Formats: sequence, C-alpha cells, structure tokens
Amino acid sequence: MGHPHLPTTEAAVTAIREVARAYNLEMTVTDDIGADQTSRRASAGAFAVLDTDGSLPHEAFVELGGAPAVAVQVFPEGDARITVDGVHFDDVPRDSVPVFLRSVYGGLAYVKARRFPPGQWLVVPLPGDETYKELIPRVMLSPWLARNIRA
Repeated sequence: MGHPHLPTTEAAVTAIREVARAYNLEMTVTDDIGADQTSRRASAGAFAVLDTDGSLPHEAFVELGGAPAVAVQVFPEGDARITVDGVHFDDVPRDSVPVFLRSVYGGLAYVKARRFPPGQWLVVPLPGDETYKELIPRVMLSPWLARNIRA
C-alpha cells in the first residue's frame, strides 16, 4: 500500500481538500462529531459524546463537484465509503482515499464490461498492486461511466 498515513478524520479531509484543489473541484464537508452523531454508533445513548474508551469520534461526509459525482464518507474507525457516480466502494482504508480520488480524477479509473454473463464494473487502480472493483448496479450508465468503458 505505501500511502501516507492519515491518523485522523481531519487529516483525511485535509488530504481530500488538496486533491480537490489540484483538480479544481468544489468541495463541501459535513462533520459529525460525538458518539451520538456518528453513523456507526447506533448504540450510543442520547447526548453520549464520548466513546466508551473516552475518545471523541469524528465522521465526515465530503462531496466533490464536477464529473464524476463523488462523495466520501470518512469513518472514525479508519476506513471510508467512496461513491463514484452511484457506485459504492465500501471499506476503503482512510490512507488510500486521496490516491483513490487521484486515480478517478486523473483518468485511471475505467468501466470493464462483459457480455456473458452480462455485467459492468467500475475499476479503480491505485499505484502498486492495489485495485478496487465494484459492480455497477444499474443498466443505464452516467455519461462519465459510459465515456470510460474499456473492453
């Protein structure tokens, strides 16, 4: 993997901001701070701000403007969910988020299509041997996905 370590959600948001700046993308961030606010803390009681270990969980939802439409949900546990034109990539390590986005906006991501059995996958190769591949859950592709089909 060898990506720079991003120890916190805020470090990941800062790295995403650098990618947005490099590709001239608009960016909006929504921060959820506290055990009662983050999405994976359903068992936290009302107004329970700290986790049981005393830490303050921080989750961020980032939307990037432009094509493709990209949203990143960064979780306090060290992973993220990246959505590219409706295709969800779950469990992406937080350290891999910036390089994942650079691959998407840098033109390395592509759609792989197969006739039988029929299917289309969004493939996002990262430097080294790391590749993310997810099934595209719909028949109609966005214009960005359709432009990036490789046989």
